[in-house]
Amino acid sequence: MPSVKYQRGEMVMGRWPGSSLYYEVKVLGYDTKSQLYTVIYKDGTELELKEQDIRNIAGFQTRSRSRSRSRSPGRRRSRSRSPARTTRRSSSRTAAAVAAAAIMESAPSSRRDAKLKDTLEVRLSPLVSARAFESKVEAEPELNQGRYNLRRRKEDGDAKPVETKPEQLEEKDAKVAAAAPANLSTPLDFGGKIGAYFWLLFLPAWVLFVVLQGDLEDPSLVNFPPPLPPLEEFWDAQALGFVILWVLLQALLYILPFGKLSEGMPLSSGERLKYRTNGFFAITVSALAAAAAVYLGVDLTYIHSHFLQLATATFLISVLLSAYLYVHSCYAEPAQLALGGNSGNVVYDFFKGRELNPRIKNFDLKFFCEMRPGLIGWCLINFAMALAEMKEQRLDAPSYSMILVNLFQLLYVVDGLWNEEAILTTMDLMHDGFGFMLAFGDLVWVPFTYTLQAYYLVSHPNPLIPSLSLCLLVVGFYIFRKSNSEKNAFRRNPSDPKLSHLKTIPTATGKSLLVSGWWGVVRHPNYLGDLIMALAWSLPCGFSHLLPWYYMIYFIILLVHRDSRDMSECRRKYGSAWDEYCRTVRYRIIPRVY
Repeated sequence: MPSVKYQRGEMVMGRWPGSSLYYEVKVLGYDTKSQLYTVIYKDGTELELKEQDIRNIAGFQTRSRSRSRSRSPGRRRSRSRSPARTTRRSSSRTAAAVAAAAIMESAPSSRRDAKLKDTLEVRLSPLVSARAFESKVEAEPELNQGRYNLRRRKEDGDAKPVETKPEQLEEKDAKVAAAAPANLSTPLDFGGKIGAYFWLLFLPAWVLFVVLQGDLEDPSLVNFPPPLPPLEEFWDAQALGFVILWVLLQALLYILPFGKLSEGMPLSSGERLKYRTNGFFAITVSALAAAAAVYLGVDLTYIHSHFLQLATATFLISVLLSAYLYVHSCYAEPAQLALGGNSGNVVYDFFKGRELNPRIKNFDLKFFCEMRPGLIGWCLINFAMALAEMKEQRLDAPSYSMILVNLFQLLYVVDGLWNEEAILTTMDLMHDGFGFMLAFGDLVWVPFTYTLQAYYLVSHPNPLIPSLSLCLLVVGFYIFRKSNSEKNAFRRNPSDPKLSHLKTIPTATGKSLLVSGWWGVVRHPNYLGDLIMALAWSLPCGFSHLLPWYYMIYFIILLVHRDSRDMSECRRKYGSAWDEYCRTVRYRIIPRVY
């Protein structure tokens, strides 16, 4: 076992990552596995440093005394005689402190990303005391190749935070992050490398299961496994052609010069990518095209009768796209890779996604798949199911249950596309690489599992009194939209005068945590609204079977997982400020009613 050079409790000089400055630190411990020392600075910042970035404090003190002795006596006497020199020296110290603050503001730290997340985001604790500045010592520049874990201790520092405009802080931090190494180690999500194998097999199998269940006369979960059709019934060339035409139509609508050209959040290089946010235009044209197809005699009930074949074709396209994305990422610059999907394991990186924003020229593949083929396809499939119900049940119009499911889910999608710019601040766009997880989720999971209510109602009609569902939808949508609008406005411009009434908790990253408005009631009011809406469009299916309640059950599991992920990430990122936030806003998703 190798000997430990620096002992716990020893005072040493530690180099600040990414700079040539050394500060007085205290050794807290040594990890034999990572071979990193955990040290704490005077302002309370904790870091993990390699041994080569630590020096004995005695060596620095000796050097400092020798420099003092080398100064000429005459020079020292002239300083003491001149009152003006005292002022200039004091001014010089102030300037040095300001300069040191500027250096410290740009010092890097590492993090990962929080709907399924992560790019390198750089933040620094501005709570740096004047004593820490005075103890800085310059040394020879070294290449920063280690991994550093910056975290705040629970006790706050005494110094006041440096006030910086959020827009300037984000762009400045993003530029500093470009110099950070691209192969920083981060925790692996979803069960790590073994979990990646599991999810690659389970997700397609689950979609197959629910599609086959929905076609049964009695779609009970006790009928497991459902009877498998012959292999030839999984494939239909016409279904593949239909899916390709649909994707090409959405791609054409995406590149047309209609709608706003929006800027994304700053990347690690400081660059802001531009996105054509014309999703509302795309769904409007798609709806007109579907109406024209019905008018011209096109039988859209083909979608219902070939639901399995369409799912198979879309799955094939998602696999081919994922393979292309992985190969494309091998030629990407290190700064273009997502931190969370760059583990070095081929299977895990294929699943999670290596490249953050893969593009073909200005065509952003992740943004396109996130908002277009699957999301608008969800509405098209619901419409086709309404037509199939009329045909199968010999109705002149869809049932009330089918109408409500279509309208509720259409409202949800249209709202997302109308506020499409808000997606640019989400975890998927900011942090997650684009690989099989998102490609399969966007193209297969959303359109073929979120439509289960409409798919179920085709063969299992349910009489309905719509008042309860309508009330729940109104309440859920109001909470969902108001809370999301408040969050997105605050993220875009925290100093907006319209948001001045909101209370916040400042953090060491330079950002603030909302503790009033909707975000002062529960920590995730948008999740609460989402759950109420999910309940509203599950109720029209009745309680005869569990299958149409799949979305509600899945969504609860998803939100619990995401809440747990958010909690651990925010606690690591915000430290004691997050603990204070949790004490202030006690309830996670469901508020207590008194």
